[in-house]
Amino acid sequence: MNSKWLSRAGVCVLFAALSFGVGAAPKTPKVAVTDLAYEERVSEYFKTVSATEKSSLRASGRESERESDYGYSRRSSGSINAKSESSYYSNEGTYSYIESGELRKFTADIKGNLLKAGLFDLVQAKPFTARNNEKLYDIIARIKQGMYPGADYVLFGAVNSIEFRQEANPIDRTDTVSHTLSLELVGEFSLISTRTFKVKSSFSAMGTGQDVKLLSSRGGRVVLNRGKVVSEVSKSLGEDVARQLQEQLSGIYAGDDAQDASYGRREEPPRREEVIIFK
Repeated sequence: MNSKWLSRAGVCVLFAALSFGVGAAPKTPKVAVTDLAYEERVSEYFKTVSATEKSSLRASGRESERESDYGYSRRSSGSINAKSESSYYSNEGTYSYIESGELRKFTADIKGNLLKAGLFDLVQAKPFTARNNEKLYDIIARIKQGMYPGADYVLFGAVNSIEFRQEANPIDRTDTVSHTLSLELVGEFSLISTRTFKVKSSFSAMGTGQDVKLLSSRGGRVVLNRGKVVSEVSKSLGEDVARQLQEQLSGIYAGDDAQDASYGRREEPPRREEVIIFK
């Protein structure tokens, strides 16, 4: 084959490659996962006892003598004044208040499952350390304060319900008792854009775990594995969060602004007409 034709063919292939280009890799959104916020009502018993006692004693005396050529006289007088006061006060009852903060648990498996899904890049969020817990749920203010540097979205989670249960149930027709320790955690999650502050996804997720031991009813000390229960709750919660996020991916990618719309979408290169000129 003519070398001049081969040269022209090579130019045509190169021109076509430059014209159509290579598809750009999709941009993966960066997500910061917060620790789980919680609120709980705490009740405490109080008793106040106050006792005071005050006393005073005042005494005075006077004595006089008189002597003359005609006689002798002596006069004396005195007084005493004592005073005592005492008081006693007692008060008891209960008072309650709302305690809020962040759980430093249950988020590792959420992050792990998001990474396993391969649809997110994770960035580390700064922990909430402010003493004023009124700002705990103000996620917009926390974004503006720069607590999630580099994040496109923040996955904010709050505990809705958390409950430990310990039960002992005899098994029919046996001398065996089933001892169970279980934990159920329900959280509410919102995925919030750090650019537009819009909620892109919202759902509730649940984690459960339990430890069961069978012992004779004749007695014996029961030791249930609390660590195993917490670990199971963390794993199941992480799986549920990742699953629901994947189901609601449209809430992430269907943004109203150009930046949100570009995430997760492969851009089509511009088409150009190929022109070959033969001489």
